[in-house]
Amino acid sequence: MTQNPQRLVVVGHGAAGLAAALSAAEQAQSLGLPIDVTVVEKSREDEAGGNTRWSPSNMRLDAPDRIDANFADDMLRACGGHGDPDYFSTLADNATATIGWLQDHGVEFVTPLYYLSAGPARIQPVGGGGAIVARLLEAAKRAGVKFIYDSPVSRLVMVEGDQVSGVEARSRDAVTMLDADAVILACGGFQGNPAMMRAHFGPGAEIIKLISPGTRFDTGDGIRVATERGASVSGDWNGMHIEPVDPRAANSAAVVLVYPYGIVVDADGRRFFDEGGGLMHETWEALARDIHFARPRNIAYAILDSRLFEIDGFERAIRSEVPPYRAPSIEALAAQIRIPAANLRQTVDAFNAAATGDPARFDASRCDGLAAADTLKPPKSNWARAIMKPPFLAYPLVGAIAYTFGGLATNARAEVLCEQGPMPGLYAAGETTGHFYRTAPNAVAVLRALVFGKIAGREAVEFLHRR
Repeated sequence: MTQNPQRLVVVGHGAAGLAAALSAAEQAQSLGLPIDVTVVEKSREDEAGGNTRWSPSNMRLDAPDRIDANFADDMLRACGGHGDPDYFSTLADNATATIGWLQDHGVEFVTPLYYLSAGPARIQPVGGGGAIVARLLEAAKRAGVKFIYDSPVSRLVMVEGDQVSGVEARSRDAVTMLDADAVILACGGFQGNPAMMRAHFGPGAEIIKLISPGTRFDTGDGIRVATERGASVSGDWNGMHIEPVDPRAANSAAVVLVYPYGIVVDADGRRFFDEGGGLMHETWEALARDIHFARPRNIAYAILDSRLFEIDGFERAIRSEVPPYRAPSIEALAAQIRIPAANLRQTVDAFNAAATGDPARFDASRCDGLAAADTLKPPKSNWARAIMKPPFLAYPLVGAIAYTFGGLATNARAEVLCEQGPMPGLYAAGETTGHFYRTAPNAVAVLRALVFGKIAGREAVEFLHRR
């Protein structure tokens, strides 16, 4: 007698959703279980891929087969001690195996310098996140996974109080009920939802620039449908990963990360931030958030001189395709960027007067200790080299949000939690889950989406196997 297939629905088409769908299909095949796996996605097919598709997808590993022994401790430290140790230990324990799994499916990795920093080490897929999406999608289709596009999920359906029985999706023409014996939510955070952004971050948050075309589909749907059914939440609901980008650029994630090697001024031509407070990945969130919420017109400018071009590989730290403003004098530069020339001249002169260290100590690859004199306010803790060699350069900077930190509470098996414990048959991975506090552990977002997406797919099939 033929056994009727059980049904697994995955909500979301980024790294977490595709990893979950493929992992589930492979696990079902290995167990000889007839399980229909369906991915339902909010965007059109040509727009699908979430944030991952547009991301360089740097991942915090020493090499594809090696992760730092202190990885989990570093994650907890970045979260100010608020994170779940089991979650980050599981992430560390499964990271290299997950990368190997991606390699088995055709994703290649390199170990480039991380922008201009000599460390810590990162790996990156050849072709960025787009390659991850493409290879996982191809493999999932070969494994028999079905895809439904242009259908945002509007409701999680449950029976007998807490047992998942399906999801409701709304297309342009109809409301569709997708029956499911298990559901995996992997449809991003809420950075694309203006109302939720304003509610959690305050006035002005709803107009933060989105870092990629895929970000607008991250409207908190997975978080909402699960919390409506009693799911618990975790993570820092006042936390976001936001980066300084060039507002002129058409590129996705057009970061400008050379600001530590000059000064940053607001629209009035005044400094407001210690540009050398740490390596760029230690300061970019604070800078971008300050620019958006505290600076006039939500904009700032990185001011540098032509010695930028002498830094080996400086291009790696700039993803904008638009050249900087250039001028033979500070006054002419101020005119180009439309800020008060007298203020900018005064700011540069004050900075140069305080940049009394030996410029031969300048080293863009590490915190070089080349600090400005204590008289400079705010301070410049590293890379304090006078701005004096024309042409002078300016990059405009605005904050662009990549993802939010608040999300669903899950355990190390990717099960969604409620007050009573795991919710039977409900799983989540990626930005739909919480776990990050204070600041984003750098180069971990895509990695955790893949690791816990893969775990969610496997665990969902094991759950169905036990039924």
